[in-house]
Amino acid sequence: MRSRWQGAPLSFLLLLLTAPAYSEDLQGRVQLLARGGQGPAQGSDVRQAVVYFEPAKPTPVRPAETPLEMVTRHKTFEPRLLVVPRGSRVRFPNADPILHNVFSVSSPNQFDLGLNRQGPGKEKRFDDAGLVRVFCNVHHDMVAYILVLETPYHVSPDADGQFVLTGLPRGAGKLTVWHEQADPWTVDVTLPQRTPGSLMARVEVVRPLIPAHLNKLGQSYFRSQRDRYNNR
Repeated sequence: MRSRWQGAPLSFLLLLLTAPAYSEDLQGRVQLLARGGQGPAQGSDVRQAVVYFEPAKPTPVRPAETPLEMVTRHKTFEPRLLVVPRGSRVRFPNADPILHNVFSVSSPNQFDLGLNRQGPGKEKRFDDAGLVRVFCNVHHDMVAYILVLETPYHVSPDADGQFVLTGLPRGAGKLTVWHEQADPWTVDVTLPQRTPGSLMARVEVVRPLIPAHLNKLGQSYFRSQRDRYNNR
């Protein structure tokens, strides 16, 4: 009797033999709480959270083929949060008719793009996983984040905090909830879950939307502006 796989390309058969079974979903809700856990946080956007799953057996990730973009527009970064696979490039176009100086001191992904006029901007490759805090050396209130991940399994919650991660590999792993105003929330998870259901992540907001930070020289923004004014 002829097998239904007989005559199939060898590369296809090898793929079937080596591919892990991605068949599990994980759903839950992220709730942002005020400092001290006393009620919901006011003025914090749960959609800016990132929920990601890291299997105990790492899954290879591929860098984005073309540069992703974080644009400086109206003295803000758009988007404020960018999630990228490790090894990806990010371009920083300037859509404003004024100068910006995008930089980060987040080691080992630190960078300084220098003063840039309106135009396509420069790019930076992020070879190390981790959080990159992005600022402008000219404008203190400009804040953004790049989350460099070594897992393809990530999602942001909706306005109600609900999230669903799909196509996860079976077995042990770690679930993390990241939000710019909170410390990372983590829990060990084994898939499939013994008791399937909605997972609740209660995350306490402990930082303001504009965190205290220095300029790229490690100096106060306001002191630097005052010194420039006094030296004119």
